[in-house]
Amino acid sequence: MQNLLVEIFYDVDNFCIGFENYCKSHFLTENSDRKFAMIKSKTLSLSEVMTITIYFHLSNYRTFKSYYIEHVSTVLKPYFPKLVSYNRFVELMQQSLVALLLYMMKFRTGKCTGISFIDSTTLNVCHNRRIHSHKVFKGIAERGKSSTGWFYGFKLHLVVNDKGDILSFYLTPGNVDDREIKTIEILAKDLFGKLFGDKGYLSKKISDILYSKGIQLITKIKKNMKNKLMLMEDKILLRKRAIIETINDQLKNICQIEHNRHRSFTNFAVNIVSGLISYSFLPKKPSLKLDKYLTME
Repeated sequence: MQNLLVEIFYDVDNFCIGFENYCKSHFLTENSDRKFAMIKSKTLSLSEVMTITIYFHLSNYRTFKSYYIEHVSTVLKPYFPKLVSYNRFVELMQQSLVALLLYMMKFRTGKCTGISFIDSTTLNVCHNRRIHSHKVFKGIAERGKSSTGWFYGFKLHLVVNDKGDILSFYLTPGNVDDREIKTIEILAKDLFGKLFGDKGYLSKKISDILYSKGIQLITKIKKNMKNKLMLMEDKILLRKRAIIETINDQLKNICQIEHNRHRSFTNFAVNIVSGLISYSFLPKKPSLKLDKYLTME
């Protein structure tokens, strides 16, 4: 695991060098310059803050406070000799959100292979019984309904390739339909080839929009619909759509992108983005061995 820590820091630090130089050359006001330079202080650098935040999701700790006090402040102390208090680190962690988001979008997403899978997963922020007393996400989170029932929170929409790499992601309130045009267009912006989804994405309008962009949307049909001809390889790949469900499961249970202990939306966003980044560093991701099932021309 220590080798993984060094790998994460090396990659993050290379990104931060360019990011901080860009900030210095593009900010116009003194206040803005301070806003992004405050992490690069006499203590922890931006790359160190990001590395510690990302590494949490691979540490097997269930709470960040326990991770920082019991692991970072002891075991990882030699790697980060200028550690700050837990409360101060939480402030620095919140300030790193923009850098984390850019790092994920530009450097840790995969490349489209022509075979992609789309799905959404729920992110509960509290138990249904506590919705009326919940204040942290009031006016932001919404009630929604999934295949497992009603929930209160958000939806994380994902597109992955057959190698298990995340291609794009989008966060919406829980009441947003998976077939919302704006969401689909953002997710499919850089895609080509075939996009496989479940019945929840069945829509002629969406199919036509994607087709005009060079993307073929393939889903199963509902019981009350007429059957249609489908290539055998497409039928096989539809059965392999479970790869994205496995990825959602790993994001929640290994990378811990979902919990109900957040005290602000910024903490919530940092937790999700750093969790997605940590997934990209997993040595083994769910993937399809397409040669076993298909003969691609």
